[in-house]
Amino acid sequence: MDPPAFRLARLPVLDDPAFRRVHAALPEARLVGGCVRDAVAGRPIADLDLATPRVPEDVIATLRAAGIPVVPTGLAHGTVTAVVDGRPVEITTLRRDVATDGRHATVAFTTDWREDAARRDFTINAMSMDAEGNVWDWFGGRDDLAQGVVRFVGDPATRIAEDYLRALRFFRFHARYGRGAPDTAALAAIRAAVPGLAILSAERVWSELKRILAAPEPREAVRLMAETGVLAAVLPEAVARERLDALVAGGAPADPLLRLAALCPDADVERLAERLKLSGAETATLAALADPAPAGDERAWRAALASRGPEALTAATWLAEAEGRPGDWAARRAWIAATPRPVFPLRGADVLAEGVPPGPRVGAILAALQRRWAEAGCRDEAETVRRWLRETVAATGA
Repeated sequence: MDPPAFRLARLPVLDDPAFRRVHAALPEARLVGGCVRDAVAGRPIADLDLATPRVPEDVIATLRAAGIPVVPTGLAHGTVTAVVDGRPVEITTLRRDVATDGRHATVAFTTDWREDAARRDFTINAMSMDAEGNVWDWFGGRDDLAQGVVRFVGDPATRIAEDYLRALRFFRFHARYGRGAPDTAALAAIRAAVPGLAILSAERVWSELKRILAAPEPREAVRLMAETGVLAAVLPEAVARERLDALVAGGAPADPLLRLAALCPDADVERLAERLKLSGAETATLAALADPAPAGDERAWRAALASRGPEALTAATWLAEAEGRPGDWAARRAWIAATPRPVFPLRGADVLAEGVPPGPRVGAILAALQRRWAEAGCRDEAETVRRWLRETVAATGA
């Protein structure tokens, strides 16, 4: 068996109760993938992923015998999920690729840790660590992390041809871990692989785009995506990188939908949402972001605050600032934060109480009064609006 490459000082993840309980049942298992990468990098660890030479049926039987609930979440690829105090822990049998088609792989199980590591995408994701902090690093992942280089395991073109999603994953990891010049061999292989991106599902593309755009500093990754032709292939609506640059430089929140709106100012929201298979909530948010910041006086801003709410209106100020519209946008955001959202003081019951019978006229009266209230600056003066209601009813008859 290959000796470990190095050993880390005692890490919090090794004392994690979920890890300790699973490891007690599967003492040969090692942490793999992102949790090892982040442990080596000194970053917080989110998910626990383990690997083991045991076959899935043995893993399931052993965990259940230890009283640990387990779900066979991906038996074809050797993955089961243990649930410890409500927390999922993925455990995958060591494997090697038998055949790939650019997106999916047929695998065979193995007991060779190095063979399993060799099928992973990047060197920084190909390390494994045991319960004592010993780390196996066959491909130089620790050095690449230290240098801020995202590098494929083995030949980049071969690795991408196995799974074209790795081209997008490169930019996601470059945005999070890259520093300085990117790996030239990786960029050359990605540029050549752009036609293959067409086989990727919209859900997978958006999942990676969302993570890229959510990175604290996505600008360099997006620039590289544009230079390699990847951006035009997966997001042809992205025609305003300068707006994204300004948004990030101005300190706007690292919100992927806000950044998507900045990149794609002229996009048809419904078509874009359908193409990327956005959720209903994401589509609604993107549609709201397409509504520009008010250009009028204080009354217009109060009306917008009432109709849109503070979060959407604040987002509109960030986009207005990024596109270079004149205005003291920081002051406007402070005003939004300090101003309670105006609430129209009438409901249908108030109209009915004035003797108006139920029916469409109730809604029409409310809509007319709400427009009048908005034009007056959305001042929360209930008695004034009630007087308008009485006047309206008196003028038109109950």
